[in-house]
Amino acid sequence: MGLLLIPFNADHSIPLRRAPDVRQACTEAYGPETEDTPTEPYIASLRGLQGIIGAYEWRKNGVEIPALGARIHPHYGVFAPIRGEYIGLVNDAPLPELTATQSVAFDIGTGTGVLAAVLARRSIKRIVATDQDPRALACVRENLTRLGLAAQVDVVQTDLFPEGRAALVVCNPPWLPARPSSPLEHAVFDPESRMLRGFLNGLTAHLEIGGEGWLILSDLAEHLGLRTRAELLSVIDAAGLKILGKIDVKPHHPRVSDTSDPLHAARAAELTSLWRLTAK
Repeated sequence: MGLLLIPFNADHSIPLRRAPDVRQACTEAYGPETEDTPTEPYIASLRGLQGIIGAYEWRKNGVEIPALGARIHPHYGVFAPIRGEYIGLVNDAPLPELTATQSVAFDIGTGTGVLAAVLARRSIKRIVATDQDPRALACVRENLTRLGLAAQVDVVQTDLFPEGRAALVVCNPPWLPARPSSPLEHAVFDPESRMLRGFLNGLTAHLEIGGEGWLILSDLAEHLGLRTRAELLSVIDAAGLKILGKIDVKPHHPRVSDTSDPLHAARAAELTSLWRLTAK
């Protein structure tokens, strides 16, 4: 379906009989027309249009987050938090003792802001949520305002870390060290583990003494032969970090039990982990 192309008018309407009205979905994906970015007629693949419509539905309806008792609304190009097990890990893991007196946390690569919201609901007094993607920044601000948490969370545009140190630094980087082919894949694929390595290598410089870094990571890459456990442990050690503990959970999304999935064996063996790290 990626080879099937659809024509669009400048206003994102499709000049085909019985075509659906996708103008609002396309406007949210591509942005409104401005003097600097005028819209002209264009073509797009059917697969791309399906992705835009799916993202629009996620944004409109939201994703129910039990840990928040509320919904998170992802924008186009921002990963939808439908894999709820990693959210549960952040919601249930014991907070570092240091947060009782220095209640500051960083959420690195915040995306929709779901983890920042969970930390805020866990009574962390100040959270700094970072991302370099303007779509994500707009998304997290909208979600935090909807949840009534905007005053508790500072949203900062930067690559990885903000200035300063925190008692808790959380990061849920893309889980697979491969190259994305579309905006929707940036939260899944991390070329050469750039974000993972950047987080680990920069963590000690941004942790308060006695603070913890929480790395949320699936081991799917290991089951697919894309990264070994030894490689991960080596990067952690080389970054001057030690492991305080690890909390694991098995995914419960539908693909785990789908035996027709070519990746079924890897998905069935997958664990999602919260690695508790601190400076040596």
